[in-house]
Amino acid sequence: MFVRKSKVNQNGKSYTYLQLVHNRRDPSGKVKTDVILKLGREDLISSSFVSDMVEALTPYTDRIATTYDSEFQFLRSREVGLVWFLNELWHHLGMGKAISSLVEDRKFRNPVERMIFAMVAARIVSPGSKLSIEHWVERKVLVPGLKNVDVHNLYRAMDLLVESDEQVQHAVFTSVAKEAKLELDLVFLDTTNTYFECDVDESPSGLLKRGRSKDNHPELPLVSIAFAVTKQGIPIRCWTFPGNTSDQKIVDQVKSDLGQWNLGKVILVGDAGFNSAENRKVLLRECGDFILGEKLRTGSEGAAVEALHRKGRYRTLDNGLQIKNVVMDEGLATERRFVIVKNPDAEKRDRLVRDSIVDETKHRLEKLSQLKGKDHTKAACSLRSHGTFGRYIIQTKGGVLKIDKAKIASEELLDGKFLVSTSNMNLDAADVAMGYKQLFEIERVFRDMKNVLEIRPVYHRLDDRIRSHILICWMAMVLVRYAEEKTGLTWFSINRTLDDITAGLIETKSSTLWYTSQISDEAKYLFSKLSLKLPSKVLEVDLEV
Repeated sequence: MFVRKSKVNQNGKSYTYLQLVHNRRDPSGKVKTDVILKLGREDLISSSFVSDMVEALTPYTDRIATTYDSEFQFLRSREVGLVWFLNELWHHLGMGKAISSLVEDRKFRNPVERMIFAMVAARIVSPGSKLSIEHWVERKVLVPGLKNVDVHNLYRAMDLLVESDEQVQHAVFTSVAKEAKLELDLVFLDTTNTYFECDVDESPSGLLKRGRSKDNHPELPLVSIAFAVTKQGIPIRCWTFPGNTSDQKIVDQVKSDLGQWNLGKVILVGDAGFNSAENRKVLLRECGDFILGEKLRTGSEGAAVEALHRKGRYRTLDNGLQIKNVVMDEGLATERRFVIVKNPDAEKRDRLVRDSIVDETKHRLEKLSQLKGKDHTKAACSLRSHGTFGRYIIQTKGGVLKIDKAKIASEELLDGKFLVSTSNMNLDAADVAMGYKQLFEIERVFRDMKNVLEIRPVYHRLDDRIRSHILICWMAMVLVRYAEEKTGLTWFSINRTLDDITAGLIETKSSTLWYTSQISDEAKYLFSKLSLKLPSKVLEVDLEV
C-alpha cells in the first residue's frame, strides 16, 4: 500500500492529487492497482490532517489483528513442488503400479510402495541416510499418502526390494518402456564403482572387495556397478558386482540377462575400456553385435593403428562429421571392421591447443639454454617430467633437450578423430558412428549418480542393503533422466524451478488445511510438458492439528 500522485490540468493550471492505493496480482499474473481512498489535492492537505487520520485509525489496528488471529493461524510450512512432481512422474511411468504388483499378494500393514517412493524421492531431493528420511518426511516435505515413517520399516522395504530384484527391475522396465516409448535397438553399457565409509573389511563371499576406485580413491572396500542405458539416456537395468569383478565377467552377465528379456536385436555399445580380445570373444559368443571405442594413443592394437592410417575418402554427414569405413583382413577369420570419425571443429581446436603448448615449450627451452650448472640440471629435469610440456620434448644422446617433431606429427594424425570398431558388417557407418557418439549419455548417468543422487560414499554394511541402495538409485535415475529428456532441461534447472513451491499449514475455526503457495508459469510449463497434474490449492484437510 502506498500514496500515489496524479497530475490533472484544470483551467490551464496543473494540480497534483493524492490517492491511497494498493497493488495486487490477478489470476493471470498481471499487477492491478486498486484505489482505496482519494485524499484530495496535495497543496490543500496539511500535516495536521494526516496526523488526525492516523490517530483516528490507530484504535482499530489491535482490534483487526485480534480478530484475524482468532479466525486464522499459520502453523508451519513444508516443501511440496519437487516431491509432488516426482510422485506424479512415478505414477505416470507406472513405477508405483509395478512396485505395488509385487506386494499385492503379501499382507503388509505398512504402505510399502509409498515407503519405496519416499526413499527414491529423498535420494533425488535430499540425499542422506535412511534415518534422516524419518525427519525429512515428518518435518520437511509433504509426501502424498505418507505422513510419517519409521526407519525400521524402511529397512524392511529395502529387504523386499532385493528379495525381488529381478522382478522389480523387469516390472519397472516393462512399464517405463511402454510409457516412455524407449528405443531399444542400441543399449549402452559402462561400469563404475562406489566405496564404503565403514570399518567393514572385505569378505570372501560378499560384495565388499578392496581395491582402487576408478577416480583413484585410496584403497577402500568397493563394489562395482554396471548400467545398461538406452540412447535416450534412460537406464533400463543395473547390476551390482564385487569390487574386484573383471569387465569380462560383467559383460558376460549383462549379455545373458538382457537376452532373457527378449529385447530383440541388441547392439551393445561400450567405451575403449571394454575393448579387449577376450571381451570381444564374450560378446560374439553371446550372439550379440557390439560397437566399441578404440584407443588412439597408448595401448592401440596393430589392426587399429593400421586402420587409422589406411588411405581413403571421408564421407561428410549432415551434422558436419566426416566418417570413413575401413575393413581389415577382409574375408579372413581375423576380419575386423573400423569406422574413423573426424570432427572438423574439434580438429581445429586440437591443433590450436597443441600449437599453444608447443610454443610455450619452445619458450621454456630457450630460457633453459640460458642457465648453467645445478640450476640448469634442476630446470631441465623439471621440464622433462612436466605433464604437459614434457610430452613434446625429447632428449638426445648428448643430453640436450629439444622439440620432439615426430611426436607432434603423430598427434596431428589424431586431431579431431575417434576410432570405433564393430562386429556388424551391414550396419551403416553413420549409424555406427552416431551410436558410439551417444555413449556420453551413460557417462552423464554416472555423473548424475555421483553428483545429483550422491550415491557414494555408502554406509550400509550388509550385501542385501547395498544392492537395495543401488536399486533405489537406479529408480531415481529413471525419473531424473526421463524428466530431463522430455523437457530438454537439466535436473538442476528443474530443481530450481520447482523448489519454491511450498504448502502452509493453516488453522481456522472449522478445520486445519495445507494450502499451496502460488505456482510460477515456468513450473506450470514443466508439469504440462510431461502431462502431469499440478498440486491442488488445498492439499489435505485435517480435523486435528
